[in-house]
Amino acid sequence: QVQLVEAGGGLVQAGGSLRLSCACSGRSFSTSAMGWFRQAPGKEREFVAAITWTSGRTYYADSVKGRFTISRDDAKNTVYLQMASLQPEDTAVYYCAAGPQLRLGAHSYDYWGQGTQVTVSS
Repeated sequence: QVQLVEAGGGLVQAGGSLRLSCACSGRSFSTSAMGWFRQAPGKEREFVAAITWTSGRTYYADSVKGRFTISRDDAKNTVYLQMASLQPEDTAVYYCAAGPQLRLGAHSYDYWGQGTQVTVSS
């Protein structure tokens, strides 16, 4: 059974940094790709970044490119999202997701974590 557990959210001032982590248990072919999504109040869930376990291939949304970095620790079965130069518009609940392929659509991911709140104050 796949379980995703996120950690690392919190309150930070604009310009600050945070690192989110997502521990994945029950890894298999169905969890070959790991993604981060976020959802702000009143908005749809949006893609942030994704990575594959085997090749480490990454993909980023344009809105976070150059500020956020996704990485994985194979030995710890954990994926990280290092966020820098945070802005108030980055405020959202951040979700970790797992799926069979690196895709941008949330519907392509079968497993989801509980979410962690990131709040950026101006």
